[in-house]
Amino acid sequence: MNEIQQSIRELAAGKNAIILAHYYQRPEIQDVADFIGDSLALAQKAAQTDASILVMCGVHFMAETAKILCPEKKVLIPDPTAGCSLADSCKAEDLAAWKKQHPDYQVVSYVNTSAAVKAMTDVVVTSSNAIQIVNHLPKDSKILFGPDHNLGAYINSVTGREMELWNGCCHVHSRFSVEALLELKKQYPQAKVLAHPECKQIILNLSDVIGSTQAILNYVRQHTEEKDFIVVTESGILHEMRKACPEVNLIPVPPEMTEGVGCSCNECEYMRQNTLEKLYDCLQNESNEVIVGKEIAEKAVLPIQKMLDWSK
Repeated sequence: MNEIQQSIRELAAGKNAIILAHYYQRPEIQDVADFIGDSLALAQKAAQTDASILVMCGVHFMAETAKILCPEKKVLIPDPTAGCSLADSCKAEDLAAWKKQHPDYQVVSYVNTSAAVKAMTDVVVTSSNAIQIVNHLPKDSKILFGPDHNLGAYINSVTGREMELWNGCCHVHSRFSVEALLELKKQYPQAKVLAHPECKQIILNLSDVIGSTQAILNYVRQHTEEKDFIVVTESGILHEMRKACPEVNLIPVPPEMTEGVGCSCNECEYMRQNTLEKLYDCLQNESNEVIVGKEIAEKAVLPIQKMLDWSK
């Protein structure tokens, strides 16, 4: 642990603070965190902790979710401008208009949404529990699902539902290169392809295992005898995978060659906005506090809590 990481740990201990980090964060932030997880695990941990301060190393909707679940705690985020293209694709006013067009439908919203959208939602889901939550609803339920169209289509295919889907996508998971995946499958014919359900259907059709970030990590942990894995999700997860299973060969699928995107790994630039320096500053100064209005928070906590209860 380097000097700034040690200073962060000392600050956290002195302030009764817990540092929560998503798997897509920079490796050095994951290494200094108290807890690393996907969106569901981070929400569960936020709801359970007795810390006075929560520092959410992720994107803004994650910090909002933590604040909604823990209104009495101070919630900080290293970079308050760390957003989410998926959350941005579904504005509260647009969801309100969609609901008005479908007055007898329930709204199932992905956790990658703003607090204002959650406040108009019947139940929230993550990629870890989406199928479980949707199956919890009566078979004849009319459902509006958003904002991730790819995830919604995958849920429909697995559950047999016919949910109406919002036309949004994760800019990271939607840009994986099909051609590169096909080439990697030729190079590593025995490798299992592990894909996140936010990916396009053509990617999922080429995959052996489809699951959340946590599910992908768990699969590798449980199948180290297979040695080679082609990973189709944000490349931040590779850090924890390599720590947990150093003996396996993890092969990331690159993004399509679009402007500004040509690296061998597919990274979320919003997740990378958080740095150790920003984490240290926000913890030292208790700055970048995340505030959610009382009226919205009181409405938004209901579908989030319903998700947590149904996920037990």
